[in-house]
Amino acid sequence: MKRSGRKLYHRNRFAVLAVVALVGALAHVTGAGPSAGQDGADIAGGRPGDLAGVEPYTFRVLPVLPTPTRAWKIFYHSTDATGRPDVVSGTVIVPEDGRTGTRPLVTYAVGTVGMGDQCAPSATLTTGTAVEAPSIARALEHGWAVVITDYPGLGTPGDHTYLVGRAEGNAVLDAARAAQRLPEAQREGVTTSSPVGIMGYSQGGHASAWAGELARDYAPELQVEGIASGGVPADVLQGASDGKGQEARNVGLSMMIAIGHDAAYPELKLDSYLTGDGRTLVQKLRGGCVLENVVASRGRTLEDLLARNPIDSPEWQRRLGEDRLGTRSPAAPVYLYHGTTDEVVPYGLGEQLRSDWCALGASVEWHTYPLAGHGPAAVTGGGPAMDWLADRLEGRPAQSNC
Repeated sequence: MKRSGRKLYHRNRFAVLAVVALVGALAHVTGAGPSAGQDGADIAGGRPGDLAGVEPYTFRVLPVLPTPTRAWKIFYHSTDATGRPDVVSGTVIVPEDGRTGTRPLVTYAVGTVGMGDQCAPSATLTTGTAVEAPSIARALEHGWAVVITDYPGLGTPGDHTYLVGRAEGNAVLDAARAAQRLPEAQREGVTTSSPVGIMGYSQGGHASAWAGELARDYAPELQVEGIASGGVPADVLQGASDGKGQEARNVGLSMMIAIGHDAAYPELKLDSYLTGDGRTLVQKLRGGCVLENVVASRGRTLEDLLARNPIDSPEWQRRLGEDRLGTRSPAAPVYLYHGTTDEVVPYGLGEQLRSDWCALGASVEWHTYPLAGHGPAAVTGGGPAMDWLADRLEGRPAQSNC
């Protein structure tokens, strides 16, 4: 088979897998498969991005079908929200396409999957039950290597620091560093010269946007060419303080935010704010995947769970306020998108982020999806966002519509 034929065959295999999985994956959103522990990881000191452990891996879009890829589960050093070293797990995937030379690298941030280790991308991408596996497959169709962080505490010991911006952003950037330092990936063209793209939606939009803002100072050696972020919860404090928004969302998500920040900042002492019912629910949420947590929280109110509201505390306000995006210009052009009727992440948060970045002189291509909620905007906007990222990774200039 000629090289061009091999490439077409390779792309068609991914296309078929991705189309079929779009239907099947949603049935498995809570995940299955082994808990992603820290077995074999060397947690001794290392630079951010240094590898602490590597395991062979199989990437599946569907449970019974392997993909034409090589993959590895990794453990790598990163930095938490307070500047302390930690170890995060993730997954590196490279297409088996016969490509030679330097290969682009995308560091991909997933949306909310839950808080239990069994929900981590590294646990579900290998079983074919990850909701975002089709999107990752489309990235691989381009010939890119893809690295997916599990985020701190999701797949490694401790609670997941859910929606803690600096910890997420560091983990996304250090995942790219780790992929570049993985010898097996280096042999497949992933090097320090690889152009880097950053991509994510929802929680992944938050993490990818944070990575974009941090990259210039935290990881200046990465050749970041573009950042595609959608459905971004750009101001966690404002979202948490919006009582109407809390009613629209399941309170489980609000409690997950509280658990995540308590994990990042132990001085917040979440337990002291909880009722007995709140402590019981929090314990359940810590080990659950997103749909399980939504179901477990259904019918509950914050008044049922809280003896007093943490949002009234200056300490909580300060820490949640530190998650606000839009205070630094991203290190590369940005593609930003949001549904106008988003019921999970208010549209105004995305609109404000666009305004803030534009005021800082960033190159922002902003797209709205009229009458689209959170899920529909992800489905509709993901393809154009990836096409935009492909242009950046191929060296084409971006156009801003600030």
